[in-house]
Amino acid sequence: GGGGGGAGFVPLCHPRVSPREPQRFHPRPFSVSLVTLGSAALCQSCFLLQDVCAVLVQGCQLVPLDQEHLVSKVCQLIHHLLNRYQVMVDEQNLNFLLSYCISALRQCSSWTHVEILQALAALVYNNGPKCQKYLPDLLGKGGLLLQFSDPGQPDVELRRAAVRSMANLCLSVPGQPYLDESYRSVCFQTFLGVLQSSKTPDVDDITFCMLLQSALKGVQSLLNGGKMKLMQTDQIGVLLAVLKKCMFHGLPGLSIEVPTALYPAPLPQYDKRSPVKQEQSEPATSKQTGSRRKKCKGKQKKGEFGEEGREDSGDAGNESVLGADMLKLHLGDVQGSPCPDPRPRVWDAGAGKEPLPLPTGCTRISSSESEYSDTEGGIQSKVRSYQANVRQGALACFLSTIKSIEKRVLYGYWSAFVPDAPGIGSPQSVSLMTIALKDPSPKTRACALQVLSAFLEGSKQFLSVAEDANDHKRAFTPFSVTIASSIRELHRCLLLALVAESSSQTLTQIVKCLANLVSNAPYSRLKPGLLTRVWNQIKPYISHKDVNVRVSSLTLLGAIVSVQAPLPEVQLLLQQPSSSGLNSSGSTTPRRFSSCEQWRKALPWAGANPLDSPAGCGPAEPCWLLHLCVSIIVLPREDSCSDSDAAFPSLGSVYEPCPLRLEALQVLALLVKGYFPMAQSYFLELGEVACRCMEEMDPSIQLHGAKLLEELGTGVLQQHKPDSPTAPEQRVPVSMVVTFWTMMLNGPLPGTLQNSPHATLQTSACDALSSILPEAFSLLQGDQQILCVTLLLGLNHSENPLVKAAAARALGVYILFPCLRQDVMFVADTANAILNSLHDKSPNVRAKAVTHPALGFCVLQVKSNAVRALGNVLHFLQPCHVGNPRFREAIEESLQALIATVASEATMKVRWNACYALGNVFKNPALPLGEAPWARQAFSALSSVVKSCKNFKVRIKSAMALSIPSKRECYGSTEQFCQIWSALVVALQRSEDTEDFLEFKYSSSLRTQICQALLHLLQLARSTDLPLIGGSLREHGEHIKPHVLQYLRCSGEESETGAHTDLGERERGVQGAIEHLSGIERDWGSPELSDVAGDKSAPPGMSRALGLSELSACCPNPGLDV
Repeated sequence: GGGGGGAGFVPLCHPRVSPREPQRFHPRPFSVSLVTLGSAALCQSCFLLQDVCAVLVQGCQLVPLDQEHLVSKVCQLIHHLLNRYQVMVDEQNLNFLLSYCISALRQCSSWTHVEILQALAALVYNNGPKCQKYLPDLLGKGGLLLQFSDPGQPDVELRRAAVRSMANLCLSVPGQPYLDESYRSVCFQTFLGVLQSSKTPDVDDITFCMLLQSALKGVQSLLNGGKMKLMQTDQIGVLLAVLKKCMFHGLPGLSIEVPTALYPAPLPQYDKRSPVKQEQSEPATSKQTGSRRKKCKGKQKKGEFGEEGREDSGDAGNESVLGADMLKLHLGDVQGSPCPDPRPRVWDAGAGKEPLPLPTGCTRISSSESEYSDTEGGIQSKVRSYQANVRQGALACFLSTIKSIEKRVLYGYWSAFVPDAPGIGSPQSVSLMTIALKDPSPKTRACALQVLSAFLEGSKQFLSVAEDANDHKRAFTPFSVTIASSIRELHRCLLLALVAESSSQTLTQIVKCLANLVSNAPYSRLKPGLLTRVWNQIKPYISHKDVNVRVSSLTLLGAIVSVQAPLPEVQLLLQQPSSSGLNSSGSTTPRRFSSCEQWRKALPWAGANPLDSPAGCGPAEPCWLLHLCVSIIVLPREDSCSDSDAAFPSLGSVYEPCPLRLEALQVLALLVKGYFPMAQSYFLELGEVACRCMEEMDPSIQLHGAKLLEELGTGVLQQHKPDSPTAPEQRVPVSMVVTFWTMMLNGPLPGTLQNSPHATLQTSACDALSSILPEAFSLLQGDQQILCVTLLLGLNHSENPLVKAAAARALGVYILFPCLRQDVMFVADTANAILNSLHDKSPNVRAKAVTHPALGFCVLQVKSNAVRALGNVLHFLQPCHVGNPRFREAIEESLQALIATVASEATMKVRWNACYALGNVFKNPALPLGEAPWARQAFSALSSVVKSCKNFKVRIKSAMALSIPSKRECYGSTEQFCQIWSALVVALQRSEDTEDFLEFKYSSSLRTQICQALLHLLQLARSTDLPLIGGSLREHGEHIKPHVLQYLRCSGEESETGAHTDLGERERGVQGAIEHLSGIERDWGSPELSDVAGDKSAPPGMSRALGLSELSACCPNPGLDV
């Protein structure tokens, strides 16, 4: 710096210089010193940052409050230094500086207040928790900030500075106390008042924009603090109304009037617009000289709209501005004809054709092309920039609002922000898509799309009511049709935006938004064709020059193949030729699409035509998507479409960028999962792809390679199930499955399971190993079978709960393999391993489970999988095992562990699995169910749970377990049998008693299962059981009979737990009970029964109570003798 700067700087910052007496200073020389100091500080970093606070405190000490000119200068210095160097002020200096500013606001003239408030805003930024003792002076009744931000304040610049200070006070600091509710409410109402205000003629546009922007940041800070949840409808409606108003602030060609508050409504709410302003707002002299709009300079963090600072960032000059001849993106479809002249044609809203990609040169006009004079253009451009900032701030605030409102409440305002097809003669309602299509700023368009994505996320349940597959012929439009119309319009508008967009960042957001829409829309209830349009228009973007666009395009394709798979429309799309739709973007077709066999030549299993194999049933070339994903994963990168890949280094740039390969792997796994018949023709090649990925160094590539392997194994398992709809000759042959798993076990899979330092990768590899087909496992070589078992038993001792859970689950699967059930040593080792999982001896695991919620969840997974696997082990124990003394103790310990888990206060998932496991135990005829002491304990635990457990799914599983024993002697004594009966009767009466409304939806399934269990017991009842059962029926028969009749009359359905109940099976159960009881009643007159019963009226009373004649009438055989 120059000597002048140093001369003005040293006396203030040198630690040995003591402050002089204020009265000895002359205002003018010190003013010059302050100005010089500010200039030096802003031009160079000539002192340590820790000295800044000391300099500022010293400056305030030297300036008395009656020297207002100097007070203004020192406040400017505070403002500039703190903003320039982002200094965090320590608490002691903060207290002094805040006291100084507050005193200055009280004592100094009004002309100094703007500079003082700017200094105050800089001081309180991120220091809110340290300012608690000053809040009454600032925000209390009659507080300074409330006075200066009052709507009646004539000085708008002063009002803006006060609102900015208030917004900075509302910023939350992690781990620090937040504003009290009273202060939050005062700030919120102040911000709303600012946003509801209108610009007066005496206020310039830029100042008003900065005022709105400060208020928007304040609301966003309150919402992001996590302390403010919007609950009241009027509060939500007012906020959404002002946000909608600000979202369109200054949008060229559009002027709307939004009501004071929005209300939940199923139909679009009225937006009053100014007529024809859109056509005449600017001179029509713009020319188009470029084919792309100017991109927004500067980077921003992913998922954010921009960084907040102490000061408003008013510079948005890089945003594009459109003239009057901007491409008016009416919400109609794109005409497919070429563009003969440089001027873009207006798209015809009534054309009804599908949008087509724009030819080269037919995009919206860049900001640099507007023919303003220098002065006029500069001012207009600056105003537009600030207006774009307001729109971006409103959208950022809306995004925070979405996260602060329950989705069920938010979707009440769906029609206010999401487009719907316009009615005949009525204009299209303005929505988020209006911004995405018409805003001249690419950053603002990206913000709108990000908000729309958040709006769509988690909307599956709301959108599930949509239905337009059948043309409705009604006088009114059902809500389901309205929502379906909105979904269609969203597809149309997003595809329109896709072909019109030139900004890569905004393109990425459009594609992500489409992926969110596809993931949540109920296509099975809509007319087909929507996915076809999306599919055909996204294909060209796979070869886009920007890697983020390519990744998001793959994400969208993954959403298409995973939504409600398999969909007939998607099946047809997957069968399209590889070249279909690739030339519609006007760009050259990439080399990877020109040879459909190139990727196969890179794999060792491509020697034979896949059609020669018995499993081959696919087309002559692989499905386009499968070919694309494999090419991206295994082929070298292509320089022609990788100019933005430098930010993603991968394997010395030999292959495509890692994010792109990861996305391709995930799409490939989804394709295999949803459309396995299309992928099975290349079963071995896909296995080789998984192997190659697991051999790489990148853990994320290895992980998704393991997930692909699991999906391949699961696809084969589903095909070979006994109830599989796939014909045997169309299934992957067992011999090929053996070859597949031999390749895996000779490849990287064992090493991944043994040596990987990444627990998630080991877990996925474990899951993959559990997906092996049992028939194929039995045909593996002996050493490979031993390898599988040894790996899983070893991993069951892992200290990582995640790995341990996966190993326990896999062992539970292996115990079902017929070839391993006879292996005594394997059964013993598996039982011991699972018992160790239930009673983890590792203090390290227990300690981590207590202190870390995620690890606690993993331990829960271990226990859930362990109890389920334990039930499988006990189910398949052979008589030789049960009689073996070596097994007796382990069996007893296992059963006691299951019983204790059922009766414990463990999590509901663990108890559910324990009930399921006991049901499996009851299926084993080798176990002494009727006489063993543990059997009484098991029946008692299940009887207690079925009556009183808060979780209805646990009750359902316990009732199911109680109905499994097939012989009367399995239930033990008459007393025990009748206790089970009574517990089920009580459970039936309590089947609607719940404090949790979410459990109520399972009550029907619970009653079905209990009725099935009661009828099962009646079919097995002995004459000695009838007196107690008859007494129960006489007392509760009127409550039981309606439920049993309803059970019989209901058609077959799948319960919430997945158990399928068949109507014929129900009728057979009822008839079996009728026949069994009728036979006993006919024999009731014998002396033996009479002596036992002691009351011959009991059975007829029981028949009447149960309503056997009514049940008989409901059955197909009404002539049954009752």
